[in-house]
Amino acid sequence: MNATWWLRDTREMMVRNLLHIRRTPELLLDVTLSPIMFVLLFNFVFGGAIGSIVGGEGGADANYINYMMSGIFVQTIAFAGIYTSVLLANDLQKGMIDRFRSLPMSQSSVLMGRTSTDLLRAMLAIAIMWIVGLLVGFRPAGGVGGNLAAIGLMLLFGFALSWLGVAAGALVRTPEALQGIIFAVVFPLTFVSSAFVPTDSMPDWLEWFAERQPMTLVMNEVRDWTLGIDVYQSELAAIAWCVGILAVCFPLGMWLYEKRTTQ
Repeated sequence: MNATWWLRDTREMMVRNLLHIRRTPELLLDVTLSPIMFVLLFNFVFGGAIGSIVGGEGGADANYINYMMSGIFVQTIAFAGIYTSVLLANDLQKGMIDRFRSLPMSQSSVLMGRTSTDLLRAMLAIAIMWIVGLLVGFRPAGGVGGNLAAIGLMLLFGFALSWLGVAAGALVRTPEALQGIIFAVVFPLTFVSSAFVPTDSMPDWLEWFAERQPMTLVMNEVRDWTLGIDVYQSELAAIAWCVGILAVCFPLGMWLYEKRTTQ
């Protein structure tokens, strides 16, 4: 099958997924309502207390909403990326994948269409959070180049995690089990990071882990680029984590999917 047919099949899968979202708009709650609630709650409810811990980190531009936004961005992208697993598992459970396998189409386009659709969901989440953040005081001083670089890094991270979601969705049998796993993994990693407070406020053993895990490194670089500062200098480490996750999970996800659907 040539590249033109593969691209056409991928496009058709994206259209199918977008139609599913239009008919079931609650599928967008995790990238619309949830991040808005996090921005408002942490800024207005916890911002006064937590902001004093953050202090002046990052210079004069580092009021709490500016510090916090990178954490909200990356947390939402992480949840949206790995949520691919639930959507794929749902299709597997309902027999949709069996129907796709009976059609004269590239089976890899099913996965690419799924992950590409979730990339569009991530773009929507970033746009909504950016607007809400601006309304409550977020001031990204990094300029056009810095902000575009930050968005690009977030989308790369989300795309890499969506392939982790593909692997998980092909491995775990039920969407309900995956939802519990996602919450149990992503939620603690978000809080054991620099999302809402600096890592140096944590116990030494926890700080060591927090500073080296991928969500912290991506958050720190998003923070640097959006605020126009150079405090963390984690560009290479953040990109390396994204590329590494993608390099491992892309072939692993394809292999697990093929194994699951040919049993």
